[in-house]
Amino acid sequence: MWLYIPNVGRPIRITSLQSVVGGVFNNSDILRLDYSAEYDVENIAEEGDLYLLDLKAKSNTIAYDSLKMWVDKKALVPTTIECFASSGMLIKTLYYKNPKDFGNGIVRPSVLETDSPLYKGYKSVMIYAKINKKALADEVFSLNHLSRVDELR
Repeated sequence: MWLYIPNVGRPIRITSLQSVVGGVFNNSDILRLDYSAEYDVENIAEEGDLYLLDLKAKSNTIAYDSLKMWVDKKALVPTTIECFASSGMLIKTLYYKNPKDFGNGIVRPSVLETDSPLYKGYKSVMIYAKINKKALADEVFSLNHLSRVDELR
């Protein structure tokens, strides 16, 4: 992963486990991930209106060794994800709340909240007020284009 900060003037390599602006969230928590590319399903159970998936990382380069993911059966979106270290210790819990229709076929939780036993008494909350769908060329997602990200607005 890379981050471009205009004052620095060049892309900076970051990891998926680095904190976002000092909160409990890290980069892998807020990005839209393809869980099937990074995790194998070890077990599926049903709990009322939810599926409970036990997921195991496909490699040791993934942010979390395993996940417990509760998924809404109807909407097929996560409602809660517990993230575990390879030791089995719970690192954090993500809560996806307040599903909202943002228009243009975008229906997703408008609130993402996380807490962690590593940060007792703290939680981080992200609230999505507006989401716009935009068609972008593949080359926009290259290191060479990061310095021109303002052109996309």
